Amino acid sequence: MADKVKAPLAPIILIVIIALAIAGSGFYLLQKERHRSLQLQEELEDLKTRQRITESKLEESKKIISAFELKLKESGEQINALTAELMEEKKAKEEALSKIDQLRYDLDQQKRQRTDLESRFTQAQQDLSNIQSQLKELNSQKAELETKVKNLETKTENIELGKVVVNSEGTSKDKRKKSEKQAEVKKVEPPAVSVLEGKVLVVNKDYGFVVVNLGNKDNIAIGDTFSIYHGSQYLGDVRIEKVQDTMSAAGFASADMKNKVSEGDRVLQVTQKTK
Repeated sequence: MADKVKAPLAPIILIVIIALAIAGSGFYLLQKERHRSLQLQEELEDLKTRQRITESKLEESKKIISAFELKLKESGEQINALTAELMEEKKAKEEALSKIDQLRYDLDQQKRQRTDLESRFTQAQQDLSNIQSQLKELNSQKAELETKVKNLETKTENIELGKVVVNSEGTSKDKRKKSEKQAEVKKVEPPAVSVLEGKVLVVNKDYGFVVVNLGNKDNIAIGDTFSIYHGSQYLGDVRIEKVQDTMSAAGFASADMKNKVSEGDRVLQVTQKTK
């Protein structure tokens, strides 16, 4: 009987043991799953925290990128403006170079004209020297004639009228001689001269010319010659090469004058008036 009772209990006990084992395993797995779930939740919270930090950094990065894009746009506008200014400066430079080339060409032309004018000026100086010599001689002759006329008048006044035989022929001869002497006196009158005076405004030593305050309003013409004085000291001559309304440009007659002439020096032109 006992063996019969023990026979059914063995499977039951085995089943109970298996059930307990299964229950223990399940409880262990459940605890483990809960622990893993808590760990996952903590990791999830950590990920969310990191995500918020990342999103915050992303927003800051977007702001920085926007600021950089704005600066880049401003820089682009500045670059465009600078490029436009550079093009304008380049164009102005090209125009200036073109003008410089033209001025150099004009200067070469003027230098050629200066060479011709120098030879003419040398001849004019010689002519002026001859005229001055003739003028000096004429003044001397005039003084002699005036002395002779004065002496003749004095002698005539001292002659007694009773001892002089006067006839029409003698009278006409005396009148003719007197008129001839008066004509000679008139012939030796010195020629009238005109003096035009100005001053030096600018001295250009590189291109060898000066600018004076005389122009078309003063009847200045290209090729006119002026003498330059520093006080009473004669420095040399210049020749007019370009004329404007109120001023003119004149080249030096000699290269060493550029180191002598200063702004404010006097310029003089003495010309003989023709009647």
